[in-house]
Amino acid sequence: MKQVNYQKELEKIIEQMPKEGGSVPTLFLHSCCAPCSSYVLEYLCQYFRITVFYYNPNISYEEEYQKRVEEQKRLIDAYNREGRGYPISVVEGEYKPQTFFEMAKGLEQCPEGGERCFKCYEMRLRETARLGKKGGYDYFTTTLTISPLKNAAKLNEIGMALGEEYDVAWLPSDFKKKEGYKRSIELSKEYDLYRQDYCGCVYSKS
Repeated sequence: MKQVNYQKELEKIIEQMPKEGGSVPTLFLHSCCAPCSSYVLEYLCQYFRITVFYYNPNISYEEEYQKRVEEQKRLIDAYNREGRGYPISVVEGEYKPQTFFEMAKGLEQCPEGGERCFKCYEMRLRETARLGKKGGYDYFTTTLTISPLKNAAKLNEIGMALGEEYDVAWLPSDFKKKEGYKRSIELSKEYDLYRQDYCGCVYSKS
């Protein structure tokens, strides 16, 4: 099967968007953390009115969750003060770790990057698609594809399927391309962002 270059697919959509004077499309962007969102927001706020959706019930420890969500809000505040592009807003989803643990039942021993992770992608993206549709957004997507440890093809596959199910357009991405991941590390240093050393769930920490 032919590999899809999701970064090029994203660029095609941006190229076809109305130029100056046209309406600015809206994007409901699921974010896993401030460091991963740093480059994604820098890039996309030039073209979209973004609402960041911080929804990560996979984070097992409340203290860790609070640390990450506050860093996300701090980064967005900084970007808005600097006027990097269109203003960015943020919505915090419900933090219920039990939602993740119920989903992960029977998959506790799966290796990192396997079926448990795919179901976790689907859990977070489903809520993003549902609220993206409810809010009348033009597109939805996730920052997760910036990570070299995440399966971008699987994320796009899930996103496209959910987009069809909820009737809201999925914005394809592979944000690690064009040195996006490298740029996220630079921005994390520039803004002194907390960079966690595991994805979030107790299984990824061990």
